[in-house]
Amino acid sequence: MSKHAVLYACKYTPVELLAGFGASCELAELDAASFPDAERLGHANLCGYGKMLLERLLADDVHEVVLVSCCDVVKRVYDVLAEEGGLDFLYLLDLPHLRGPEEVALFRERLAALADAYAAYTGSQFDAGAALAAFEPRVTRTDERVTLLGAHATASLLDAVGVMGMPVENLTCTGPRTLAAPPTDLARIEGDGTCTLCEASERDGRPVLDRFLDWYAEALLDQMPCMRMDHVTERSQAVGGPGQLGIIYHTMRFCDYYGFEHAGLRELDRLPQTRIETDGTSQSAGQLRTRLEAFAETLAARRATGMLDASQGGAFMPGMGKAQKANRAAARTGDYVLGVDSGSTSTDAVVVNASGAMVGTAIVATGVRASEAARRAEAEALDAAGIGPDDVSLRVSTGYGRDSIEGMDVSITEITCHAAGAHALAPDARSVIDIGGQDSKVIHLDEDGSVLSFVMNDKCAAGTGRFLETMARTMEMPIDRFCQTGLGWRHEVSISSVCTVFAESEVVSLVAKDTPAADIIHGLNVSVATKTATLARRVGAEPPYLMTGGVARNAGVVSALSDALGEPVATHKDSQLCGALGAALLGLSRLRSTRAAAR
Repeated sequence: MSKHAVLYACKYTPVELLAGFGASCELAELDAASFPDAERLGHANLCGYGKMLLERLLADDVHEVVLVSCCDVVKRVYDVLAEEGGLDFLYLLDLPHLRGPEEVALFRERLAALADAYAAYTGSQFDAGAALAAFEPRVTRTDERVTLLGAHATASLLDAVGVMGMPVENLTCTGPRTLAAPPTDLARIEGDGTCTLCEASERDGRPVLDRFLDWYAEALLDQMPCMRMDHVTERSQAVGGPGQLGIIYHTMRFCDYYGFEHAGLRELDRLPQTRIETDGTSQSAGQLRTRLEAFAETLAARRATGMLDASQGGAFMPGMGKAQKANRAAARTGDYVLGVDSGSTSTDAVVVNASGAMVGTAIVATGVRASEAARRAEAEALDAAGIGPDDVSLRVSTGYGRDSIEGMDVSITEITCHAAGAHALAPDARSVIDIGGQDSKVIHLDEDGSVLSFVMNDKCAAGTGRFLETMARTMEMPIDRFCQTGLGWRHEVSISSVCTVFAESEVVSLVAKDTPAADIIHGLNVSVATKTATLARRVGAEPPYLMTGGVARNAGVVSALSDALGEPVATHKDSQLCGALGAALLGLSRLRSTRAAAR
């Protein structure tokens, strides 16, 4: 790192002003699995972004830091850095949250104070040409893209969003700075390094820096505002512009501000939206893959049906990496399609014929190897259908282990597959509730069975089939007897903990008090139902409801969920096969399309 490299964290940082003193500015970024120094020195409830920022700025290669008081977390980071010492230059620039004439004048004074402090530190004089040369032109995009809004996006998060297979515009709080270009009479830089600004100063003796700040303070405040600015309503102008296909809204765990904006954006029906949350670590990005890919599939489906404007450039299609495989599969002469749903607990397979009817199914335990379970499920399903491998023209994988299965032609997320399968099993269903072994999800459908929106719980075992399996082991019962026993409850028992580990402790305590097993199990069922109903309300779910996944066989959970939602929740004899069925049907639709195009 050079002597005058300044690390910063906010788009309101006066990067161009610092460049005028010879500084090169770098956005403070760190993709790490944990933040040991930040957790040792900072408060336990510091948000993930604050921990990331603190961890990066405590590194040995950092010598100069300029922070902006955009939020309380940054102030706490500054306090820790000041207490620790070790930096050659540390400055906190106080940011007005309005941009009226008084605020601009106040901000100008604060910028001048920073300039004085940095000049004294470096011993440099302000070079207007260097400052003006640091400006990057504001770019207005009209290409087809997905817009990422909300809280700071790390490099790993941007990589995760890249799985959608389409351009992404980063308009988060630390995304590209959006200063307007300097006026012509201010910005014209001559070949010898002088500028009209300098010439005017020479004529009347007013310092170049003063003239620069007269314009710069207002320009810096006049960017697209972050959530902490009082003119935040202007951010809605970034929604629904030419070429925008959808919005991904990123919130940070332990940060309340962006949740409010997202709630307001949800009322705008101009574009499909999905919300993601991370904790600032690189680990959280991996959990987002399914929901981001599912969102891409939703956008692709809307494009195909004309629900999104396709006038701004070329089309996109998620999963293009496997498109050639799908096309090769279309050349096969078999009339059957296989769908394999690789879940954490079970692997399900469905074979459909050319008319879309199920002719072979299988449900096997996943065990420790998803690929081996998939091979066994495929063999059993083909055997049940009375066909051989060569009779299958297309193999489609979905579920938790979909990318680990060899020999598949197409991979589709479980969100899209469960929607397609549920629509086939219950065409009137408007909301699909899938509680699987690893996660739970609620999918809101339109009348054609297309995904309108969805929400997932994949960060915690509470509210999933794994939660119930853990509790069954704690009560020393096979899962089937556990489910059956819960139907005989007589008294309400509350399981208050939202954590699986703590809930297990509650169950142990209840057992020690001789609480009837049926009542304890009913309390656990209600706990799962309550968490799932919360997800349903978040996604705007509406009846009729269809429950899918392995937990759909637990009548106690289904009953408790009906009570929690205030509406009956239906199941189907093939509910557990819903994901694999949807995969097969979507594969059949793709096979028909590619064969028709080849004619």
